[in-house]
Amino acid sequence: MREKREFPLDGRRQKRDNAATEQEDEVMLRIWRHVRLFLTQSSGSTSPSAIDTLNYLESMSKEEAAKAAIKHALRALRKRHLLEEGAHAAALTALSRPFVAQGLEWKEKVERLEVELQQCYKAQSRLAEQLGTEVSQSRSLKGSIQEKDLAIENLERTLTETRDECSRLTTELEKKTKAVELLLSENVEIKGQLEEMTLKAKRAEAENKILIDRWMLQKMQDAERLNEANALYEDMMERLKAKGLESLARQQVDGVVRRCEEGAEHFSQSTFPSTCGNRIHAHEGGCSAILFECNSGKLLTGGQDRTVKLWDTNTGSLSRTLHGCLGSILDLAITHDNRSIIAASSSNNLYAWDTNSGRIHHTLTGHCEKVCAVDVSKTSNCHVVSAAYDRTIKVWDLQKGYCTNTIIFHSNCNALCFSMDGHTICSGHVDGNLRLWDIQTGKLIHEVAAHSLSVTSISMSGNGNMLLTSGRDNLHNLFDIRTLEVCSTLRAPGSRAASNWSRSCISPGDNYVAAGSVDGTVYVWSISKADVVGTLKEHTSSVLCCSWSSFGKPLCSADKTGVICTWM
Repeated sequence: MREKREFPLDGRRQKRDNAATEQEDEVMLRIWRHVRLFLTQSSGSTSPSAIDTLNYLESMSKEEAAKAAIKHALRALRKRHLLEEGAHAAALTALSRPFVAQGLEWKEKVERLEVELQQCYKAQSRLAEQLGTEVSQSRSLKGSIQEKDLAIENLERTLTETRDECSRLTTELEKKTKAVELLLSENVEIKGQLEEMTLKAKRAEAENKILIDRWMLQKMQDAERLNEANALYEDMMERLKAKGLESLARQQVDGVVRRCEEGAEHFSQSTFPSTCGNRIHAHEGGCSAILFECNSGKLLTGGQDRTVKLWDTNTGSLSRTLHGCLGSILDLAITHDNRSIIAASSSNNLYAWDTNSGRIHHTLTGHCEKVCAVDVSKTSNCHVVSAAYDRTIKVWDLQKGYCTNTIIFHSNCNALCFSMDGHTICSGHVDGNLRLWDIQTGKLIHEVAAHSLSVTSISMSGNGNMLLTSGRDNLHNLFDIRTLEVCSTLRAPGSRAASNWSRSCISPGDNYVAAGSVDGTVYVWSISKADVVGTLKEHTSSVLCCSWSSFGKPLCSADKTGVICTWM
C-alpha cells in the first residue's frame, strides 16, 4: 500500500515552481484528503464500506485513484447536493480554491479522459462484436465438426463393409483363378487333342481326295465306254429308222408307253431353236426362276421384285401378276393340273397361289433360312418338296398346308426334283454330291459325287430314265437314274455357271440340253452327240435359268437384269 502523507490544513500551498511531477503529487494528495474527509463526513464515521473504498483507492495509481475518487465524489454529490448543499458550501469552496489555478488543465484532462473512455467503449463494443462473431463461428464450427464426426463414423462403417466385401471378393477371386487355371490346363490338353485330330483329318482328307480322283478317273473311263455304247446304240437306231421302225421306237421306251402318259396328245418332238422370238423385260432386279405350265405355252417367271408373272410366249404379253411374296423368288413349281403355283422365297417361306383366284391359299413356314429350291410330285398334286440353306429338305402336304417330313443333312441343298414315280427325291448339294432320298422314311438311298464344286441344277428327263445335273465346275452330267452311272458329260469352252442356282433344262424329246452362261450366251448341246450344236446370243448379262416348253418349243431363258428371251 502506498504511504500516506500528511500536509497542514491551513490551505497554504507552495508555489508551483517545482517540476510538474511534484505539482501532480501535491494535487493528488489534496484530492485524497478531501475525498477521505468527504467519505468520513458522509458516513458519520469510518464504516467498513468507507474503509474498503479507501483501501481500494490507495491500491490504485495516482491517475486511477484520482479518476475513481472523482467518480465516487460525483455520485455522492448527486445524492446529497439537494439536502446538504448549504452544509457543504464551505467545503466545496475550500475544495475549489486549490483547483482554481489548474481548473482549465483538469478540464482538459477530463475531456481527454472522456475521449479515451469513449474510445475504450468503442473498442469494447468492437471487441464485443468480434466476440459475438467468434462465438457464432465457434458454434457453426462445432456443428460442422459434429457433422464431420458423423460423416467419419459413416465412412468408417462403409470402410469396414468395403473391407469385408474386398476380403470376400478376394476369396472368390482366388477360387475363380484356380478354376481358370484348371480350364487353361484343360484347354491346353484339348488344343493338343485338336491338333492331333486336325492332322488326322488332313491325312484323311488327302487320302479321300486321292480316292475321289481315282474314282472320278474310273468314272470318266466308264463314261467314255458308255458314250461308245451310246454311239453304237445311235447307229442301231438309225438302222431301225431306215427299216421303218422309227414309230415303234418313239412309242415304247423301256416299257413306258408315251401315249398312256398324261398330256400325251400335246407331245411333239423338240427342235433346235435358232432365233429370238420375244425379248421381254419381266422383272426389276433380275429374274431367277422361269417355268412353263404343264401342257401349255404360258410361261411363269419369278424375280427379285417379289412377284410371279404369267406370260403368253406367242405374243410376249403379260397375262397375270401374283403378289404377296415377302422376299425374292428363287425357284418355282406348278402342279400338273395347273391349279397351284408354288414359289421358294428368300423370306424363309414357300407361297402357294391359286391360279383361278390369284390369291395365296397357303404360306408354308418351317425353314430357318432362305428357300432355294422347290418341286411338285409328278404323280400327286399334294406332295411338295423344298430345300433351304438351313441344311434341311422338307416334304409338304399342299392340301393340308403343313410339313410331313424333314430331312437334315450336313451340306446345303441347291437344287432338287422328284423322280417319275414320286417315291424318291433327287437333291444336288454344295459339296458337289447327288443324293437320293426315300420320301416316306427320309433315309438316304444313294449318294454319288456328281461335280467337283457345288451342284446348281437338277432336271429329270421326260421318260424318267436320265437325270441332268449342272455344277459350278461348268460341267453338265447326264446320269442313268437306274444305275447312277454317268451317261454323258457336256461341256463348252465358254460355258460358265453364273450362280449357285443356274438352272439348266432338257428338251421334251430328251434330245437337247440348254444352259446359260455368265457371258449372256445360251448353249445348246445334243445329247446323242455330246457336243454343242448351237449358241444363242441375245442377253447382255449373265443367264440364270432356262426352261423348255412341253410342246417342244419355245425355249426360254432369263438373265440377271430381268430380261426374258423366247427362242423359236
